[in-house]
Amino acid sequence: MPATAARAIADIRVGNTPLLDVSFAFPELGEKVKIVAKAEWANPGGSVKDRAAFFIVKDALETGKLDGGKVLLDSSSGNTGIAYAWLGARLGVKVALAVPGSIARQRRAILEAYGVELFFTDPLEGSDGAIREVRLMLKAEPGRYWYADQYSNPMTWRAHHETTAPEIFEQTQGRVTHFVAGLGTSGTFVGAGRRLRELKKTVRLVSMEPDGPMHGLEGLKHMETSIIPKIYDDTVADSRIQVSTEEAQEAAKALGRKGGILLGPSGGANLAAALRLGRDLVAQGREAVIATVFADSGERYLGERFWQP
Repeated sequence: MPATAARAIADIRVGNTPLLDVSFAFPELGEKVKIVAKAEWANPGGSVKDRAAFFIVKDALETGKLDGGKVLLDSSSGNTGIAYAWLGARLGVKVALAVPGSIARQRRAILEAYGVELFFTDPLEGSDGAIREVRLMLKAEPGRYWYADQYSNPMTWRAHHETTAPEIFEQTQGRVTHFVAGLGTSGTFVGAGRRLRELKKTVRLVSMEPDGPMHGLEGLKHMETSIIPKIYDDTVADSRIQVSTEEAQEAAKALGRKGGILLGPSGGANLAAALRLGRDLVAQGREAVIATVFADSGERYLGERFWQP
């Protein structure tokens, strides 16, 4: 690895994001059930994807995968791409991305500002269409690209195993009882879930996914009808919750208007799942600390119609 890149990596600070208690905005939870969430917009690139991208890029530089001026190639619905983009700019790595044509305008502008080479795919094919395009690009020019492959790269889940989970455990003083997270690459849920179970055997792990294939929750997968990420492990979850796009949007709006915190749609989906779980636990008269992840800020999505009254 070039010495300049090594020095730059040493200066990068990803993770150690705040843990927010949002229970105050939902009085129906009472005093016994708490919902806490990692505010991942506090990462340098503004999202949870900074964690995985940093581990992926750091590993690629350390192992020589990007030697010879190879271009980092991957598919992304937005946030991972932004993470690759700022890391690439900081570390001198060229980045090319295949993204669905439906990518939010602001995310596209951010990627272009960092100088990323973009290839747009059919919006109706979602993230799977972008994956297929990347595979074709790699086949056509194998000498030009190194395929980061966030859906198969073990660094995706290891990032959360080594950072997200220990942070949650420490920030809750070990009181976390449940962990809820959505499935996209599945790295957050699989990595953090595995580590939390190592730290506390009684923790309950709940995966969340959209309730159907034609959903509007960017970055999340309806697993039954999607290309399954190689890193996904369906034995990690103790239970599963499916959330509709509308339910996720309503949860995001509720926290914005009752709690003064703006969430993106995937964060709204995680919140919706945590709220559903929390209300069930209240009905059972149980105590709980439900931890989840707010992947990014709602500021990146203020152009979306659901924010309108």
